[in-house]
Amino acid sequence: MFSNPEPPPSLVPDAKTMISGRIDDSVYIGMMPFMRKFGTPLKRSAIKILLLGSGELGREVAIEAMRLGVEVIACDRYKNAPAMQMAHRNYTFNMREGKNIRKIVEKEKPDFIVPEIEAIATDTLVELEKEGWTVIPRAIATKLTMDREGIRRLSAEKLKLPTSPYHFASSLKELEKGALDVGFPCVIKPTMSSSGHGQSVARKSADLKKAWHFAMTDTRVKTGRVIVEGFIDFDYEITLLTVRHAKGISYCAPVGHRQVNGDYVESWQPHQMSKKALKKAQNIAKRIVNELCGAKGRGIFGVELFVKGDKVWFSEVSPRPHDTGMVTMVSQTMSEMELHVRAILDLPIPGIPCVPGASYAILAHGNMKNPTYEGVSDALKIPGTHIRIFGKPEVIGHRRMGVALAIGKTVAEARKKAMAAAKKVKIIEG
Repeated sequence: MFSNPEPPPSLVPDAKTMISGRIDDSVYIGMMPFMRKFGTPLKRSAIKILLLGSGELGREVAIEAMRLGVEVIACDRYKNAPAMQMAHRNYTFNMREGKNIRKIVEKEKPDFIVPEIEAIATDTLVELEKEGWTVIPRAIATKLTMDREGIRRLSAEKLKLPTSPYHFASSLKELEKGALDVGFPCVIKPTMSSSGHGQSVARKSADLKKAWHFAMTDTRVKTGRVIVEGFIDFDYEITLLTVRHAKGISYCAPVGHRQVNGDYVESWQPHQMSKKALKKAQNIAKRIVNELCGAKGRGIFGVELFVKGDKVWFSEVSPRPHDTGMVTMVSQTMSEMELHVRAILDLPIPGIPCVPGASYAILAHGNMKNPTYEGVSDALKIPGTHIRIFGKPEVIGHRRMGVALAIGKTVAEARKKAMAAAKKVKIIEG
């Protein structure tokens, strides 16, 4: 068994000391560790990972897997997605149609099926898992977390975790009633969407009609239902990256983040919080992750939480690397993507040291068929900064195309440098 590092101090510092991620050995997952043999890509001995979703996070997962000699097959709904550019093979198809997923699985025979986006045919994943295929972290986890109704009922009604007040609605009339119950202002979100798509804030009854229409038209998957949530008076939001692996559960240092219209703009690590609040956050994360994983599930989860003083509320969870966790590419010795791959392959995950770091999204606006980047050289003149360009093939409206990363002596310094670097990068039609 791993020994437990000392738990984080009462206040997570933003200064010179390093923070070790805590390992919780109190949970036995039921998977006996073994000495896995690593083969060679494109040979009979290869370990195969099938990525369902090939965005910027999938790209980094692919890179980390390939560093260990894993053969990577990347899939997405559009050609030349970021992870496809790195993978050994790739396929383009509508992943909401289960027959397409099944066809590729039966053709490629992967050791691991790794969903990296929400909009996929989760019922097919459940069927494949029952047939003996390994879905990461589990098919039911992917199914439940894709559906805001499923995960909210699980967290609030079954596990009794603290959440914001909420109602579900299938019509404008039901939305109006739910909004009155939770109070104004309130947040309206489609039950199946992500990254702020279809999400809006209603500050008065007159805003609800517009909010309903926006949720119905801008959602990733049309269900005809929304969740309306009452506001929580919180001090800040965090993402607690939580890794379920063969020896138990590990936590990364808290990631603070700022969102605009539900979409990540910047993040930083470690975020200051009290020892009591951190313990509550870890307990909430452990409970929801264990419930989603069952006996054998493993992988990284992005658990989003609201915090006010020592009070903590559960918000959402993603059963995969989280966009706010891109900061870990510079702030941790092992990024969230490396941790995900290690967990998938039953590899050891010791302590997870962290230094002050930050990320800031590089955004593009408009329509571009040949996105071209200016100012990268200027951005990298700032000491301690890195630029990651995702390689997305086009821009339609508004899109995150890269990220600026920075480390500093303090979180404040890292945030300032990351923002300055991101602002120097301009995206134009080439």
